[in-house]
Amino acid sequence: MPNIIEIQDLAAPALAVYSRLTEPQLRNRLEPEQGIFIAESLKVIELALRAGYRPRSFLMEHKRVAGQARELLASCGAVPVYTAAREVLAQLTGYTLTRGILCALERPVLPTVAQVCEGARRIAVLEGITDATNVGAIFRSAAALGIDAVLVTNSCCDPLCRRSVRVSMGTIFQVPWTRVDNDLHILSVMGFATAALALSPEAISIADVRLQEEDRLALIFGTEGYGLSQATLEQCSYVVQIPMAQGVDSLNVAAASAVAFWQLRR
Repeated sequence: MPNIIEIQDLAAPALAVYSRLTEPQLRNRLEPEQGIFIAESLKVIELALRAGYRPRSFLMEHKRVAGQARELLASCGAVPVYTAAREVLAQLTGYTLTRGILCALERPVLPTVAQVCEGARRIAVLEGITDATNVGAIFRSAAALGIDAVLVTNSCCDPLCRRSVRVSMGTIFQVPWTRVDNDLHILSVMGFATAALALSPEAISIADVRLQEEDRLALIFGTEGYGLSQATLEQCSYVVQIPMAQGVDSLNVAAASAVAFWQLRR
């Protein structure tokens, strides 16, 4: 049975995950296995639970407890469910819960790069992308367009931050992913050709047949402002660009990833 707890004190320590802890504090960098993250909306939370993520607590409006979240809560045993009126929750979180439900989940122990890439034919590598909206959108496109795995460098924003999870619509829980060092030599060791999406006079078109013919291909995307580092470009098998019209020089990184995933799918 769900453990329903009516919120009486907005400063209660158990509610800090929803109101007072920053993203770095939630991540718990010193003890990653003790970290948590926040997911919102019934659909996203259901995808997380289906993927094996463990809930620590829920926060939701009164009407959701006996309404749309009833079956979800029944499957979660005695996990605490903190509840109050919509207005009270807005005071707690600092924003209106447009989808009415938040869930604090335990962070997973990330697999190794080798584990994530085993059997993969098409993967994406995100270097230094700091906008959580873009990261979430890239994961959504990766899931929809057949990318087998995503690798995220340490300079990239956290894929499990609340905004990234929301924008991904829960696909962050469907695509295998892990962290990778900026040195991408490990990819060539595993048999991947590497294609850097970047503006360069030496770049080939994304329609070049050589890319499609690669058995294992890693598509590498850089930060929104400065693109990929020179060190990364020098490590790559190809530098690739999407042909543009109307004098436009490039696409937003999330839009470019969707084009690349579709064009180079297997």
